[in-house]
Formats: sequence, structure tokens, C-alpha cells
Amino acid sequence: MTARDDARGNARGQAPDDARDLARSGAQDHERDGEPGSARDDTPGGARNDPPGSARENARDDAPVGAGAAARRSARAEILARVRAALADVPPEERPEDVPVPRTYARGGGTSGAAADGADVVTLLAERLADYRATVRVVEEAGVPAALAGTLAGRGTRTAVVPEGFPAAWRAAPAGVRTLTDRPRLTTAALDSVDTVVTTAATAVAATGTLVLDGGPGQGRRVLTLVPDHHVCVLSVDRIVATVPEGLARLDPARPLTFVSGPSATSDIELDRVEGVHGPRTLEVLLVRP
Repeated sequence: MTARDDARGNARGQAPDDARDLARSGAQDHERDGEPGSARDDTPGGARNDPPGSARENARDDAPVGAGAAARRSARAEILARVRAALADVPPEERPEDVPVPRTYARGGGTSGAAADGADVVTLLAERLADYRATVRVVEEAGVPAALAGTLAGRGTRTAVVPEGFPAAWRAAPAGVRTLTDRPRLTTAALDSVDTVVTTAATAVAATGTLVLDGGPGQGRRVLTLVPDHHVCVLSVDRIVATVPEGLARLDPARPLTFVSGPSATSDIELDRVEGVHGPRTLEVLLVRP
């Protein structure tokens, strides 16, 4: 070895012979652990498809392993053993839908329009949204255009996006506000220049102060309510329910559901609240009475 080769080895922090020994040791551990591509893993793509409880499967669980893999193997064996024990008395022909699941939790909020404690759902929703630092106003249906225009003007909105299907009777924008739709779809860069998004919602849960969007008419794609810094939701009061189970009963689980409880907010380890990290910094809600 020349002086230059020796210097290179020292600069790498590992002598060449030591590096080869380390690599060889790692390869042996890799083979003992049975990782994909090892000597013990002889199925295509590294997949191990032996049925649970087979001789080969049990042999793997009992095979000697390295210290790091021992814990993984032990945990895996314990989990599989518990699964097998739990399924021991299940007939092989039984299907999940054959066994009824009791639904004993509260599924309603009492009388229509009232929460479980008798509070009006509109008042309760407004209070809970305000607790999340959202701004809430209750307006008559005829006053929605003026209220919406005032909201945009007060915010200083210059560009707003309004998804297709938003009720035409509610549309309004003060002079100087450019209104966009999402047809053709707006790019992320275009959305980043939008000041405000105006939507409706599929339903709202009073008990938790939650608006739920499902991508339906007047709501648009999920990204529309994530990128702009200001979200205005205009919601008819007949879409408000008292409890979460009532809200879920109105929703289609196959649709893209977004649950919004106030402005986007998070906090660090010091519990300092920061708003606008994961979505709109400001949420304003207009609750529309007929």
C-alpha cells in the first residue's frame, strides 16, 4: 500500500481491510435475518408465501437470528400467534357480514333542530366555530349577496375562486374583485395567487363545530380549500346536524371528505399556536336562514 492509499483509507475513516470485514459481516447478518434477497429467501421477489402454521413458517420463527432481528421475529411470532388464537373458533365459511355488530352509541341529537342538551343547533355551531377562532354570522337568505360582498371587501380580496355549483342567488363580489372558477382546473401556482375561496358544505356538526365538504356542487376539489389563505363557507342552516353520527349518516364514505373545524392551526412543543400551516389561516362562515 502506498502512502497515498493509506491516506485515502484514513480519510474515509475506515481502513480498506476493515471496510471489507464490515461489509462481509453485514451480509452474513442479512442472510441470517432472512431479508429479501438473502440465501434463505428463495421465493420470487423475496416474498414469503408459506401458510401460517406450516413447518417452514414455524422453522423460520425458530431459526437463529441476529440481535436486531430477534426482537422483530419475536414480535412477529407473537402477533401471528394471537391472530391464530382469536380465529381458532371461527368457522372457515363465516364472513364478516354474517356477524351483527351492536350499534349502542348515541346516533341522534333528540328532537329535530336541537342538540342533545336542548340547545339550538345553529347557535351551538356558531359558538363552537367561534371557539376555534372562526368568524360566524347568521344572515337571512335575501341578505347573502350583500353579506358575502361585505366579507370579501373587508378582507381586501382581489381574487376569489368560486367552485361550480355554488348557488347563483348567493353570488356577489364587490367591484374590483376578480372571480375565478375551477374550469379548466387551476394550477397550484394560480391557486397560490388566490386570496379567497368561497364554498358551501355538505353538512355541519354543531356538537364539534365541524364543517364537512365532500367535493359536491359549490365545494370543488379539496385543494381549493387548502391553498388560499382565506375560506368563506356559506351554509344553509338545514344542513346542520347536532352530532357526528347524524352527520356521518348524511355523507357518502366513497366521496373525498374534508372535515374543517376552524382555521388551520397547529402548535409546537412550547404550545405556541400557529395558524395557516396546513390550510386557510382565516375561516369565515355565513349561516343562512330561509
